[in-house]
Amino acid sequence: MRIRACIGLAIFFSAAALAAAAASADDFKTAFAKATAAEAAAGVLKNQWTTTAAELKAAQKAAEAGNFDEAVKHAEAAEALANASIAQAKEQAAEWQHAVIR
Repeated sequence: MRIRACIGLAIFFSAAALAAAAASADDFKTAFAKATAAEAAAGVLKNQWTTTAAELKAAQKAAEAGNFDEAVKHAEAAEALANASIAQAKEQAAEWQHAVIR
């Protein structure tokens, strides 16, 4: 599962790097909304990563400066991190039983 998550993140970041079109404020709002929704879902599972919060702050800062390409990149990274934290929480919820000494 972890290998699949890492491969998925690598593919995601590669695809984001290949996107050459200039981002708009609407693109940022959409990406930021998706990222905050994923972060909220991670919060429900009590598995929010500090790196996700840092990416969200960086996205907001870049958007305030008018650099929407950078803002979208940070928002998409935050969404990927939040989704990875959700996957980790679900994996650990199932796998902890194998660590119990019997």
